[in-house]
Amino acid sequence: MNKIKSSLLNSLTTTKSFNDIIKRLSSQGSHSEVLSTYSSMLSVNTPPDTNTFPSIVKACTSLELLSLGLSIHQRVVINGFSSDPYIASSLINFYAKFWYTEIARKLFDRMPEKDIVSCTAIIGCYSRVGDVDKAFCLFNKMRYQGIEPSSVTLLSMLSELSEIKQLLCLHGCSFFYGFMCDIALVNSMLNAYVKCESLEDSRNLFEFMEKRDMISWNSLISGYAQIGDVNETLQLFCHMRSEGFKPDQQTFGAVVSATATQGDLELGKIVHGQIFRAGFDLHLHVKTSLIAMYLKCGIVNVAFRVFESSKDKDVVLWTAMISGLLQNDCADKAVGVFSQMMKSGIKPSSSTITGVLAACAQLGSSDLGTSIHGFLLRRGLKMDIPVQNSLVTMYAKCGHLKQGLAVFTRMENRDLVSWNAIISGYAQNGNLSEALSIFNKMMVTHQRPDSLTIVSLLQACAASGTSHQGKLIHNFVIRTFLRPSILVETSLVDMYCKCGDLHTAQKCFDRILHKDLISWSTIISGYGYHGKADTALRLYSELPQTGRELNHVIFLSILTACSHNGLIEQGLNLFHSMTRQFNIEPKLEHHACLIDLLCRAGRVEEAYEFYKKNFSDPAADVLGILLDACRANKNSKIGDEIAKDVLKLRPADAGNYVQLAHCYASMKRWDGVGEAWMQMRSLGLKKTPAWSLIEISGIITTFFMDHNSHPQFQEIVLVLKCLSREMKKIIHPFEDHEDS
Repeated sequence: MNKIKSSLLNSLTTTKSFNDIIKRLSSQGSHSEVLSTYSSMLSVNTPPDTNTFPSIVKACTSLELLSLGLSIHQRVVINGFSSDPYIASSLINFYAKFWYTEIARKLFDRMPEKDIVSCTAIIGCYSRVGDVDKAFCLFNKMRYQGIEPSSVTLLSMLSELSEIKQLLCLHGCSFFYGFMCDIALVNSMLNAYVKCESLEDSRNLFEFMEKRDMISWNSLISGYAQIGDVNETLQLFCHMRSEGFKPDQQTFGAVVSATATQGDLELGKIVHGQIFRAGFDLHLHVKTSLIAMYLKCGIVNVAFRVFESSKDKDVVLWTAMISGLLQNDCADKAVGVFSQMMKSGIKPSSSTITGVLAACAQLGSSDLGTSIHGFLLRRGLKMDIPVQNSLVTMYAKCGHLKQGLAVFTRMENRDLVSWNAIISGYAQNGNLSEALSIFNKMMVTHQRPDSLTIVSLLQACAASGTSHQGKLIHNFVIRTFLRPSILVETSLVDMYCKCGDLHTAQKCFDRILHKDLISWSTIISGYGYHGKADTALRLYSELPQTGRELNHVIFLSILTACSHNGLIEQGLNLFHSMTRQFNIEPKLEHHACLIDLLCRAGRVEEAYEFYKKNFSDPAADVLGILLDACRANKNSKIGDEIAKDVLKLRPADAGNYVQLAHCYASMKRWDGVGEAWMQMRSLGLKKTPAWSLIEISGIITTFFMDHNSHPQFQEIVLVLKCLSREMKKIIHPFEDHEDS
């Protein structure tokens, strides 16, 4: 075959005969053959002309051959063909492909006469690089100069449109110039309306079309699928089939995506069956949509089956699997899938790296996260903003704030997510002062915070009980007119509750226009923790009147309130009402709360029996509650049993062993005390020393037991001794008076 081609090319002697072959190959998309024919043309000393170069430049553009394209441009200049509009237009498209917009514009400006071909080329150049305003400016200038646009001109402008006004303008031009019969242009407008989130206009345009093809149907179906409108998506799907169109992989992918958005598993299974019968179950795009749907519905095992049945997995499929597993709290499996992907030789994308770093953060695996960071650096892979943000988050959640800050500091460009990642990292690790310092730097850069920024800071204030800083943040929210957010409002209630300011917490709660169950549970918990059980119960009784259905969180809050305030009977009644009245199955945390309630009432035997009945797996924290109750109530028999269970568990918290040692000591079981301390030391655990903190004028000072590291330690001791002497002077006269 190659010999036939070679002999055919050797028989060509004229420029026209070569041009005919080159033009035909170019129209077929055989760009490599175009260049091969051009090479043969030069080898037989046949001179190229103005009709030769447009196809040659187009081939260099399609094959992304920058160096060859530059040499072709040089030959064009040498031959004196620079002013030819078709060659110039091809060169403009060539430079636009490689983002050399300025060179493309210089070529356009140097053209002595401009026609629709060259104008369309430069307008398309600016559209492709996202400079829609310049594209429109050139479009208007072209029309002003009397050059009428073609349908291709309008088509080149539609790809990057994001504003509805610009789209309506082009829609009007299409009517004016009579291009509404061009189905490719109208389909592109359909897609553009979907991208601009104007489905009503998209639907009106669709209904106006005299002729529709598969692209028309898929464009509209995808639009409704993106917003999760399952009913409209399915109606269009059925209408399309009644019109004689057979759904393809894009159609099925859109329908599956719509069912995933709604989380409708049964409907998803029906669609999966239709896909199987239609023979599209082997298409990667469809498989990716099916995997996403099953994972969205929490059916991990079926998603794995679909995933493993895919032979040629691409990066999108791998990433969908990793992200979906992460959403289902299967971070360990997500890491395993990433490992398989690396072994398969598939190069991970930015989204893949972001997903696996999030899995490392969820697992608290800094070693794995650091190795992925090292992999990126070794391979010289470009780290975009989302990847860098994920690195900051991963290091922060693993407690390595220095590394997280180092990544953040080196970032050339930061977005709001970047600032939130580092601020929440310091806030969640209890370093409020550093979080506030970074927040102030954020303000200097004129980066406006959002609700997540404020919530992170308020949660840190709540955790440390620093009401002064919390009030400053509240003041900032009011001053900057941040739009109302249920997250911020609820966090304010939580912060004031945990700082003991129930009056202000109630005021913040009352100002929430649309209270959700989290808001209610926060205020109920606040009153419960501060001994205001009556108020907590009153709020609980008011909640059903709002029309909201009670959930697990509300019951946990009110049960905790009853437990903390010794309301045994009310707590038991509420616990039993969960199943009897509200059909809510208690979870382990509700069972733990009831055990705490019974233990506080001294009903240790009943609490222990309840524990054995409802906890299939041992729970160290719950056993700790029972152990304390046994010690307080001098119940050595049950205490001994629980102590054995705790030792078998070998918990990783030093507090459990200290608690165990104290329990044995109360029973005068000194051998048990020794065993508890020995097991604790063998595991390398150390008890955190007792500590307290005080806030003065927004500055937090922490004191640790048996530590003298505070810089003002000597002065504090001196003041305490002086206060002690003065107190004794006041107390002694009263004692003498009582003795007499």
